[in-house]
Amino acid sequence: MVKSIFSAKILLFGEYGIIKNSSGLSIPHNFYKGCLKFYKKKEIIYHNSNYIIKKYCDFLYILEKKNILKELDLNKLYKDIQKGLFFHSNIPQGYGIGSSGALVAAIYNKYAKNKIKYFHNNIIVLKKIFSKMEYFFHEKSSGIDPLICYLNFPLFIRSEKEIYKIKIPNNKKNGIGAIFLLNSGITKKTNYMINFFLKKFKHQTFKKILKEEFMEYNKKCIEAFLKEDFKILLKNVKKLSIWVFKHLRPMIPKNICKIWEEGLFNNIYYLKLCGSGGGGFILGFTPNYDISIKKLKKYTTEIIFRF
Repeated sequence: MVKSIFSAKILLFGEYGIIKNSSGLSIPHNFYKGCLKFYKKKEIIYHNSNYIIKKYCDFLYILEKKNILKELDLNKLYKDIQKGLFFHSNIPQGYGIGSSGALVAAIYNKYAKNKIKYFHNNIIVLKKIFSKMEYFFHEKSSGIDPLICYLNFPLFIRSEKEIYKIKIPNNKKNGIGAIFLLNSGITKKTNYMINFFLKKFKHQTFKKILKEEFMEYNKKCIEAFLKEDFKILLKNVKKLSIWVFKHLRPMIPKNICKIWEEGLFNNIYYLKLCGSGGGGFILGFTPNYDISIKKLKKYTTEIIFRF
């Protein structure tokens, strides 16, 4: 089940909600993936990846000394770094689809002293380990991204302690409707976006409407998607899109704001955040993909699900 190649992930629903114990739905995205390899001396292009893993190893040593994380054989990892270990990946960094999550999953898979495989009761244990490991990259991490990359199957997050393997609807190859990725062309800064959100969450008014509106729309989106009721799905995605445009606009890249708003007016497509926002990929939902890409012809899009 757990392989040495680790796919990217897409959080279809639940951005920011899962930080506050709300529901989410995350799926692997196998077009993008990565694995650990050793480079030869002439392959200078991989030196930066090796350097990052070395810095990451130093961080993991600190966690070990503090008795925060003791599951990894860091001496073996350090020796392999000296031999030229790097992460060979086509997952774009800063795009919200789990570049750090895949690396964390790969490190755990290769260097865990007693590797935990999938059993339902082990999901939360794995999530806690990955949350600690990914802190190096995002400071605050739910652990969901590495978990998806490691297990490589869709997960339904009901709450922090209720996470289940789930079967999603079949991808209809000839469907005219689609869920797609839209490339903003801007690298995101995850820490900045999360801190912005947490600062807003301190205000009681925002906290109230997040729980009563955003989380409710999000929940209905998940339910509709799993029931294959795509008409209801699009209706609630539009509500999510409006809500984010109104309350979290700084998280929408400036070059996307106009087409985001146009989608809400023309009802041809709806856009939502893919992960923390601020750049990277944006998620799109449309009843007719062919019409949508004509409207979005200036942007690179990629279908991830047809209906």
